[in-house]
Order: sequence, then C-alpha cells, then structure tokens
Amino acid sequence: MGAVVLGKNHLRWCHECNLPILESERCPVCGRETVQTEITPPADARPAFEFNIDMVRELADRTFGAGCGKALLPDGHLVLMNKCPSVDRMDEVIIDGAVVAGIRYDIGVGWKLLLRMQGALRMEGVISKGFVICDPGAVRFIRESKNLMAPGVIDAHPDVRNMDEVIILTPDRKVVATGSSRMSASDMIAEDRGVGVKTRWYKEEAPVSSDIAHTWDEAAEANKNAIERRVSEAVSFVKSSIEKNALPAAVSFSGGKDSLATLLITLDAGLKLPVLYIDTGLEFNETTAHVHETAARHGLTLIEEKAPTDAFFGNLVFFGPPAKDFRWCCKTNKLGPTVAAINRNFPDGVLTFIGQRKYESEARNAKPRVWKNPWTPGQIGASPIQNWCAMHVWLYIFLRKEPFNVWYTRGLDRIGCFLCPASDLAELDLVADGSDRFPRWRDFLEDYMNTNSLPAEWRDFGLWRWKSAPQSVRDEVKKATGRDVPELVRRKASSDKGPVSIRIQEGYSPCTIGYSIEAALSRPIDLARLKPFTHAIGWVVELNEADNVLTADYVTFYGDGAIISKANVERDAKAHMDEAFQLVVRSEQCVGCGLCVARCGPGALYMENGKVEIREDDCIFCKKCFGACPAARFGRDDGEAFDQ
Repeated sequence: MGAVVLGKNHLRWCHECNLPILESERCPVCGRETVQTEITPPADARPAFEFNIDMVRELADRTFGAGCGKALLPDGHLVLMNKCPSVDRMDEVIIDGAVVAGIRYDIGVGWKLLLRMQGALRMEGVISKGFVICDPGAVRFIRESKNLMAPGVIDAHPDVRNMDEVIILTPDRKVVATGSSRMSASDMIAEDRGVGVKTRWYKEEAPVSSDIAHTWDEAAEANKNAIERRVSEAVSFVKSSIEKNALPAAVSFSGGKDSLATLLITLDAGLKLPVLYIDTGLEFNETTAHVHETAARHGLTLIEEKAPTDAFFGNLVFFGPPAKDFRWCCKTNKLGPTVAAINRNFPDGVLTFIGQRKYESEARNAKPRVWKNPWTPGQIGASPIQNWCAMHVWLYIFLRKEPFNVWYTRGLDRIGCFLCPASDLAELDLVADGSDRFPRWRDFLEDYMNTNSLPAEWRDFGLWRWKSAPQSVRDEVKKATGRDVPELVRRKASSDKGPVSIRIQEGYSPCTIGYSIEAALSRPIDLARLKPFTHAIGWVVELNEADNVLTADYVTFYGDGAIISKANVERDAKAHMDEAFQLVVRSEQCVGCGLCVARCGPGALYMENGKVEIREDDCIFCKKCFGACPAARFGRDDGEAFDQ
C-alpha cells in the first residue's frame, strides 16, 4: 500500500552512543554526527514495550528456530516500532538504528515476521529452520534483484511450505537474501523450473549492531533539550490561546498518551485546568481508572460525562454493528455526552486543549492548530502538540515520569473504544484476549451472526466493520477463504414485507469530521425496485448488485436496511435523508394516494395496479414529487418528517 506522508521524519540515531536522537544532527551526549533512520511514512515511530519485544522474539523463534528472537532483539537494547500502511496491520521493528524486520498481520493467517537483511544478518549462525540453501552460482543473480529459481536450490528445511517467510543462505550458512517461498521445500529441491523463492530484501549490507544498552529514561534524558524546546513552544501556545479567546479553558482527556501530554503541557504552563472526560460506555475499565487517578494525582477538577447506559447496546437492535462507513455510535455515545457536558459546564463556550497530532491521519493533518468545533457551538479546539511525532510525546512522558495507560504495554498503540470498528483485526485480537469487557461484544456478534444466518468468517475476519469493505480487504479474504466478501456479509432475506419504519442518528461526527445522518430501516429493502425512483434525487445512480449497495447523489442505500446521508451542512443532510426515506416508502409500501403523481409535472410518475411507478427517462430531477406522503410520515420513529 502507498506511503502516506503527514510530516517530517524526526528520528535520527547516534551510532556512537546507540541512542535515538530527535531532530539534532549532532548527538547531545557525545557530539558526534547522527544519521537519519529511514522508516516508512508517516514515520511516527514509538517505543516498543516488553509485550511488543516478546511477540517479535516469539515470531522469530517460531519461524527461524530457537534463539533467533534474542539474536534479533538482544536484552537491554532500545527497540522502536513504526506503523506502516497495510491491509490490516504492519509495523517496522527498529533496533540499534536499523530497521531489522517488519511484522504484518494477515487476514486469516495472523502475525508474520518479514525479515530485512539486517535482521537476517543478526541471526546468522543461529538459524535452524525457515531457510533455503542456494547454489553459490545463484548468489550473483539474487544480488541483482532476481528471484531464486528452483534449479538454484540445493537444500531447504523440510518444514518450508509455499508462501512461508524464508532466509536464503549459501552452503556455508551465510545470508544472501530474505523473501517468500513459492514452493514447498520438497518441490523446490525436485523441480527443474519455476520460482523457488520470491526475494524481498537482497542487497548486500554490512551488519549494523552495538554492544551498548540503554533504558528509555536515558534516551529521554539524552533528548531533553529537544523535548523542552517543544514543550516551551507548546506552553507559549497554550498561554497565547487563552489570551486570544475570552473563554474558560479545559483539557480534553481521553486517557491516551496524546491527551496526557497535552494535560502535562497545561500543568507546565502553571495552569490547573478542569479535565473533561467523556465516558462513552465503551471505554476500557483501565482507561477510566487511569483518568481518575491522573486527575486526582495532580489535584485537578474532573468533569466526567457518561453516555446513557443503553446508548450503545440498546441501539444495536436497530442499527446493527457500527462500521467504519456507518459510525452511528459516534453520535449516540460520544457526540451527545460531549455536547451535554459542555452545555452544562460551559454554557457560554469553552476553549478546549486537545491532544490532536497531524501524524495520526490525513484528516487531522489537514486540520488547523486552532479550530471552531462544528458540532458544539461556542467550543474552540486547540492542539498544543499538533506538530509532535509519537516519539516527542513518549519521551516527554518519560521525562516527567508520568504514569500512562496500561494498554500501551499490552500491545495497543492507540486507545479508544474497546470495540471500535476502526480497529485493526490485530488490535481486536489483543482486546479480545485482554479485556474483561469484550465477552459481551463477542456474545452479541455470535447472536447476530446466527440470527442473520451469517458465516463464521463474518465474525472472525471482522467483516462487521464495513457496510462495503475496501477492495484490499476483499482480496485478502478471497485469498484466505476462496469466497467473495459479498456472500459472507449478506444477511438472510427477510420475509417481512410490512411497513418500513426508520430510526436515525445524526450530527457532526467526532470520529470522521463532517455532518452525516445514519439511518436504520426496520427491514431489508429491494434495491433493484428502489433504483428507478432514485433518479428523482440526482444524476449519479449506481447499483452494485454484488454488494447490494445503491449510491444516489449524496445518499447511500444498503440492501440490509441502512442509509447514510452526508453533506457539508446540516440542513442539506436532513433534506437528503428525508427524500431518501420517501423514495424507499414510494418503492416499498405505496398506499396509492397519488399525491406524488399529482405533483409530478413531467408525468414521470404514474399509477399502476394501485402503486406508483416511474418512467425514468421522463424524470427531470425537479424534486416536485417530494412532499407530504402518508406512508412516509408514519414510518418515522418519531412520527415527524425532517425539517426542510
């Protein structure tokens, strides 16, 4: 997948001291020149905790033999992880200033260790499995970026299977390259044609290593000047923001590292601002405890707003599992409580300091450092750490010796709702194994799967996380199962042809930024029947029958009964949703009153057998057919139409 550049790579390395150095071309400790560590954008490396190190070592031992893990990552050395673009999850592993490996989570397979040359060189002499021995005459061709062909294979460990990660060695066990096998060991030894190993890393390199070990406290101290410069600028930003905005101020604290750093900055500014915590009802228990402990430790007023007890699980019966492209939960569990907390505690507005960083996403990279919150009138958001990378944040926390959320030490690199559909499968696996809140969600998915006659892959591959999965995910699932995603996510057809009712959640989404309305109909709908009528709302009308998705102008209809309306402003989104629901009712449960037909000047709508029909070519998109509709009025869950 393509790299996403969101900011400068600040990570450098002093090979004399064996320390990560931020920003400085000279080591603050020894004065020697530092070298930039080349990592994949967005280059937001972070410290690896014991959990991460143990996982990488276990993968190395499992793949290449006992002892390889410790050879790859020796005790006492600082290890960093850098998240890279991937279908699900991938991290680069950095030690002694070199990227030695990647770990990738493959759908249907799990974690794999992808060795770089530096990683393989570290394990040279310890490798006891996962290897392929090449003919010495093939080495030159491999170095020229050629794959290892089967005739060039002398031997291979008998456990090597097709698509395994392997190391290519010479007969005297010197590392030549790393890559992925394209045959089993027996086949590549026996065959006289075809690719035995597809090489990935093959350029000859001098080993990079060090005998010098360090702690993260020592790394933080070495970078103290760079961190304090960042802190000084952020403190000035906080003070000037307060001076420029005649509003009371607060700190938004989610329990994650970025909001913790923001809180520490306000303390360094000499301020004791109230702490605003929104308990969505989907937070880790450890997160809530951490927020309370942090506020108490610093003597800060905690403003805690909780989502209603049934805000999420009570709405699941209507909306089904939330998805990346159907985030109704942002409105029920985050937006509502946030607005309530601010209106109750800051009725005249508030300046909120938020731990937003541009390295987190393209959307956050595009946002200014100070902004007016569109979903909470009167609130101004400000980010003191907008231009910080993750290493700035972590070294600052280490310098201040501040306790942080325990979930970072359990493998997560971001803290949010425990079942967030934006999570990777890799993250959900960690949460499933470590959170006492996950069993309830697992039980719901199991019940939903059985009730709707969905296959186990829908649950196991996290396909509930999309209404329409991206092509990259479809390809991976197809590779893992041999089945297409649409057939794995299609709910059983409903025999209910009674009245269609609608339930909505609307507002500016704190997660996706922008105004949207998510609607859930009381039953699945016939998109093929609906499609001709959607010409009334615009030119763009596309029915993807495989996915059972219909796109029409600013509205997306899903055959399972979900509708999404998006717009730049609230009024337009509401108007589009009102029109969308009228069209569903028009196609599904016309009562034969003829009102819409009477309003249709061009005569595109007509009555036949007591139901409305449409001649698509005669529709001129005038929208005069929309208006009072008896069937639509009684289909709303509140009995009222959207305001126009």
